[in-house]
Amino acid sequence: MAKKKPQPAGTPAIVALTAAGITFATHAYAHDPAHPSYGEEAAEAMGVSPEQVFKTLVTDVDGVLTVAVVPVSGSLDLKALATAVGGKRAAMADPALAERTTGYVRGGISPLGQRKRLRTVLDASASDRATICVSAGRRGLEVELTPADLAALTGAVLAPIARA
Repeated sequence: MAKKKPQPAGTPAIVALTAAGITFATHAYAHDPAHPSYGEEAAEAMGVSPEQVFKTLVTDVDGVLTVAVVPVSGSLDLKALATAVGGKRAAMADPALAERTTGYVRGGISPLGQRKRLRTVLDASASDRATICVSAGRRGLEVELTPADLAALTGAVLAPIARA
């Protein structure tokens, strides 16, 4: 009987980070389903600035699913996102389609370890920080890593896609 190779434990995002040899930290907190904002809840629970916590939004740019990663303190500028990827029109993707495509549930969608790798744009403000936090693949779990490592692992382009 052949031995099975041990698999890294954790969400697909954590598995992807571990497999890539990326240095990261995880932050777990008790998710409150009544909280109005997943990202603001994460920032409050971790005691960090909302500018350091980034949300993962799945969008549709000219018929192509595209991930936008922006600070939870702001919102996504859909026109800027479309421009960043050479598109004409961007809209938020259907939540059910986003969940099916990424393999994650809303509020826990990570830019890392998605079922299908999607084109990704990281807001340029991330480069102003030593580290940022993004969902680790489930509600109540964040991963902290450098913006450069996130961009490298996701193939993200940096562009000013957030507005205050």
